[in-house]
Amino acid sequence: MYKNEKYGNSALEPLNIFSKAGAVAGLQMQIDHKLKRIMNAGLVDATEDTLQDLAGYLILLMIAKDNESNNIRESIHGGRSSRTSISGAEEDSEWDVIYSD
Repeated sequence: MYKNEKYGNSALEPLNIFSKAGAVAGLQMQIDHKLKRIMNAGLVDATEDTLQDLAGYLILLMIAKDNESNNIRESIHGGRSSRTSISGAEEDSEWDVIYSD
């Protein structure tokens, strides 16, 4: 979350100048890149930072999917969801992510 804030919340609110991918798709691409690097180089000292980045991207992906679900609920119900986003995640003890495809 620190790195995401350092980059202006670009993971959860992409700038979309070149790519029109949303937060979820963008994070999935980053995760694919990190996995490819590990696949090519193996799990060695040189890829330790890649594992840390991968863990961060996976956490951000869970947050992005939760935010996306909140946006869908808000558009259906016309009001604010009681769920939280990245800025208030520490305040919500029932924070969870539901995946569906």
